Amino acid sequence: MSFLETLTARAPMIQMRLRDAVREIPASDVRDAMEYAVQGGKCLRGLMVIEGAALHGIAAADAVNAAAAIEAMHACSLVHDDLPAMDDDDLRRGRPTVHVKWDEATAILAGDALQTLAFELLARPDTCPDPQRRVTLIGELALAAGARGMVLGQAMDIAAERAENPLTLEEITALQQGKTGALIGWAGMAGPRLAGADPAPLGRYAAALGLAFQIADDILDVEGDAEKAGKRLRKDAGAGKATFVSLLGLEGARTRAAELVDEAEAALSPYGAQAEILREAARFVIAREM
Repeated sequence: MSFLETLTARAPMIQMRLRDAVREIPASDVRDAMEYAVQGGKCLRGLMVIEGAALHGIAAADAVNAAAAIEAMHACSLVHDDLPAMDDDDLRRGRPTVHVKWDEATAILAGDALQTLAFELLARPDTCPDPQRRVTLIGELALAAGARGMVLGQAMDIAAERAENPLTLEEITALQQGKTGALIGWAGMAGPRLAGADPAPLGRYAAALGLAFQIADDILDVEGDAEKAGKRLRKDAGAGKATFVSLLGLEGARTRAAELVDEAEAALSPYGAQAEILREAARFVIAREM
């Protein structure tokens, strides 16, 4: 199957596992908001988990808990990122954001609950029979999602909006390696972690892909279609924020993204033809319209 065929086949599997986990929670507005927040989306991070596991002989059914976990954490980041105190967005995946559909308190609690659900999924014995591997996955997700990774990147982004001078290319690269790249990095290495294998090649792949993903996002913010993207665009320019496009120009940003895709593909060389889906995923990242 091609990448898009694989994504189309795997996304419902990941979303169903996540939906079922949410539905195990007692009924409340928070549970409803959690289920709403995990609907839709590409499940790219979850697919990376499943494909990385497949490269190490692990079936999709045995990697789906970890795939659902990273999608839960990603959904948490989106719910919180959309809040008025953060990016203040009213549209996500073509629908009202959680705080708009419910309220800010429910959105905060739903995001918190999705974060803890990610760790709950990883802690389950059916995620991996080896408890030490489960602990490693949990610990690394805590690092990727917390004040050394995603949270740090978001804090840097907020600080940049208040700074007198726009960020430099080096600073914005560091920011996005946390805000966007940290969870993608975890997704890349989760497959070999489940198998007890060396995560370094897929770690290099995910690092390059994560940065290419953010550059593509910056390009979409400038020239994308809001209806296809399912969210407001042109926000960064309106806020006067430095982006890869503002620093490199559109063509420079496209060139850098293409270079990163080449780096990502090169990192997959140890896996040969078996890694073709992940190679296509890297190409998809800079060609997507949403």
